[in-house]
Amino acid sequence: MAFFGWDKLKLIGKSDKQQINKKEEGSGPAVKCKRCGEIIIKKMLEGNLGVCSHCNYHSHISAKTRINLLIDEGTFVEHDSDLRSLDILGFERHGKSYSKKLEQEIKKNRMLSAMLSGVGKLKERPVAIGVTDPNFIAGSMGSVVGEKFTRLAEHALEKRLPLIVVSGSGGGARMHEGLYSLMQMAKTSAALGKLREAGVPYISVVTDSTMGGIWASWAALGDVIIGEPGAHAGFTGPRVIKTTINQDLPEGFQRSEFLLEHGQLDLIVERCEMRDKLASLLDLLLGDTTKTA
Repeated sequence: MAFFGWDKLKLIGKSDKQQINKKEEGSGPAVKCKRCGEIIIKKMLEGNLGVCSHCNYHSHISAKTRINLLIDEGTFVEHDSDLRSLDILGFERHGKSYSKKLEQEIKKNRMLSAMLSGVGKLKERPVAIGVTDPNFIAGSMGSVVGEKFTRLAEHALEKRLPLIVVSGSGGGARMHEGLYSLMQMAKTSAALGKLREAGVPYISVVTDSTMGGIWASWAALGDVIIGEPGAHAGFTGPRVIKTTINQDLPEGFQRSEFLLEHGQLDLIVERCEMRDKLASLLDLLLGDTTKTA
């Protein structure tokens, strides 16, 4: 299975040549794990679902790859694939316009926004699913991501489908769109409120990293909230908090294990076990009547 992005891993440099020579000749390109620094043959990392075999670091994977890992082959139907952001504010940073940045991201990621959404089957169970792509402006939420999320939640409500959303949105609410982006926090939260009133389950899956306006809205509102191991999630990053309060933070602050211990996550699930765990949760929430032959 091909992976589409490696944000948390970097290509090896010249100083790593000696270590690379120890690897099996002809085994292909290698990457360095950002967490432990171990050099890994890229094909081996792909075969391990993007998880470092040395430190268990769960690296970034694209929304397309995530869908392939979770949804039954041939059952995914994408929704709202034609929606794309506009540079309403004429935003510019470091001499580059938001319009130009969007064009580059679209070309690089081969998708029009940072969210892939639609319906499919997870181990024969019909679901509505959305995934933010950490490679598209850090998976941040602009007006289009918020609109796609809301439309997906409304579809789940209409069809009474359980909703699953996987967040890898380290960019939080997208600054390039100002208040238009911040408004999506209220809109998505309101859509989830309607789901809850109707008794339609929503499972939030938090991956590294899920920050800012995403964590302050849909990511923390799941009926069940699952984190991948070591995932970083919070409203403001630890460096900013430490500088602001001028105090050292607890070890592992804002990581999945810390959040689980303090009641902000319900479960921590390895990537290789996520599909099975989600299927079990759906059976618990809805009963096995959601499965089809």
